[in-house]
Amino acid sequence: MLSSRVPLGPRSMCLYCQIKRATLPHVTETLQPWSQLARSASTFARRKPASRMRLSPNVSKSALPDAKSKKPDRFQNGPWSATNQTRVRLRDNARPRSDAELKRAAKPGRFKEQAQEKEKDEDSWIKPLKMQIALTPVPYNRRMAIKEKIADITSFDQFPLLDVVREAVYKNALSGMEDITPTPIQRVAIPALLGHNNKIPATAPQDDHAPKYDQFLLAAETGSGKTLAYLVPVIDALKHGEAFQKEQDKIEADEKARKQAEEKALRERNNVFELESPELTTPDTHPDVAKPKVIILVPTSELVNQVGQLVKQLSHTVKFRSALINSSQTPRRIRNSLFNPAGLDVLISTPHLVSSIAESNPYILSRVTHIIADEADSLFDRSFAPITNSIIERAASSLKQLILCSATIPRHLDNRLRELYPNIRRLVTPNLHAIPRRVQLGVVDVDKEPYHGKKSLACADVIWSLGKAGSGDEADAFARITGSSEMRHIIVFVNERETADEVADFLSSKGIDAVSLTRDTPEKRQAEILNEFTQAKLQLSEDDKKLLMKSKKFDSEAVPFLRADEPKKPDTNSKSLANTKVLVITDLGSRGIDTVAVKTVILYDVPHSTIDFIHRLGRLGRMGRRGRGIVLVNKKDRKDVVKGVREAMFRGQALI
Repeated sequence: MLSSRVPLGPRSMCLYCQIKRATLPHVTETLQPWSQLARSASTFARRKPASRMRLSPNVSKSALPDAKSKKPDRFQNGPWSATNQTRVRLRDNARPRSDAELKRAAKPGRFKEQAQEKEKDEDSWIKPLKMQIALTPVPYNRRMAIKEKIADITSFDQFPLLDVVREAVYKNALSGMEDITPTPIQRVAIPALLGHNNKIPATAPQDDHAPKYDQFLLAAETGSGKTLAYLVPVIDALKHGEAFQKEQDKIEADEKARKQAEEKALRERNNVFELESPELTTPDTHPDVAKPKVIILVPTSELVNQVGQLVKQLSHTVKFRSALINSSQTPRRIRNSLFNPAGLDVLISTPHLVSSIAESNPYILSRVTHIIADEADSLFDRSFAPITNSIIERAASSLKQLILCSATIPRHLDNRLRELYPNIRRLVTPNLHAIPRRVQLGVVDVDKEPYHGKKSLACADVIWSLGKAGSGDEADAFARITGSSEMRHIIVFVNERETADEVADFLSSKGIDAVSLTRDTPEKRQAEILNEFTQAKLQLSEDDKKLLMKSKKFDSEAVPFLRADEPKKPDTNSKSLANTKVLVITDLGSRGIDTVAVKTVILYDVPHSTIDFIHRLGRLGRMGRRGRGIVLVNKKDRKDVVKGVREAMFRGQALI
């Protein structure tokens, strides 16, 4: 009988059992039950994977392969070698680094860290001005050399002037002044323009098209007497020329009379019985009519009147004929001034008027020996340069001297002069491009309380504080002695003409006597307004000065400041501010206007450049007087530029 249990050989095993037997050698040859096999399989499946915190065995190995074992990139020289690259790789020549990249490499911390280092630097006060500087620098050693050269000149008597010209300076131009000494620009310019101490050799120009007349550039700070610096030598040369012309005319007249006498004697011997015909009388043609010898060009009508008044004062003693013409005059008056039978020596006008007159009467420039371009930085800009150059070219045949005068030397003017007049002689003062130290500058932050960003309110508050400081017993003493109740003249500068009218209306609504002056203002009204702000300060005797100084509170030069942290509110009890006049004006009044009666200037808008700073604050501190400026700033203004200007004024240094 066969057994029911038949042993199974290896060949009769299933595939799963064969694999388990091969992988698990501890499994016996005996066939295990299916339940035990299933339990072993489930245990193998539930085995935990490797932990993520375990380090790889390749950690200690180098991440980069050695250069010897590195395989060459198969796409290095292939058609797709330039794709997916973040840097340009030039195979042949290395690309040179740019200047900007070299600066960045040399100064890696050029942003926040570099700004902090600049603040610590002692000269960092001038750094913010670099982005707005448009002035030509003057070397320090040259400034010191000029200062030493002019130190010995202390009087006009040291200049080789004619006696009548020197008398006109003392009697007419500088009358009423106690201590009359030449200013630095007068010490530099007068000897050079007279032809003395001129170290430049008078050699003929090599180029045929080069100008054959002398060229000078007078540059000095505002209010330093530049007008008198060029008028004195020019009038002296005019009188010398008249004396020389009289001698020549006398010699020619004597020669002509001698020839006529010889011809008459010869005719009498040849024609004894003939009667001599009488000479025909011809009307005098006035050969000198409308042919001035000196032409003074200025950019505005206001400067025409100002320079013309000084020329008229000098003519009372020196005795020469002058005329000033501007756009406010009628054509009949202009014609009478030019074609006066007495002749004309000095003409003061704007380039547009002179050019228009020269178009109809070209002979007006036939005798010109001197041309003065006052405010040359304006007359040689894009708007005036073509007309100014045309006038100079027409008068070049008889011209002897070309004199350019300016309070600043912008870079565009410097480049233009180097192109047109490379041999021009520059006569500058040691304090060029510097605001006088006698002018102080205060700053009012409009963003702080109680203004909250309202500039008009801050401007009115400042004016009320300044006006109230000049009222009281000291004002009564001043009015009683001088006979004038006007104590304060304030100029407010704005950047736009529309803003001028708005500010003037707002100040008027706050009880302040304010008026605006722009290009839209009529010419006659402009003259009336400027007349109040350009009158010289009344001269007082010694007894009157002692009487004024008895008042302890009175100080004619002191103007209090309004601090931003402690503002003073206007006196609401008073409806109007007495003894104070305010002029709101644009840059129309910042060029050359001699505002000697003004001791306070408010910059309602921060100027666009340092040139505007110099001209606007130049309305103060004229001819040695004191003055104070106040700048209104908010969050939109360049406070770092204002800070730099203030620091430069405190140190007495140039704004460059």
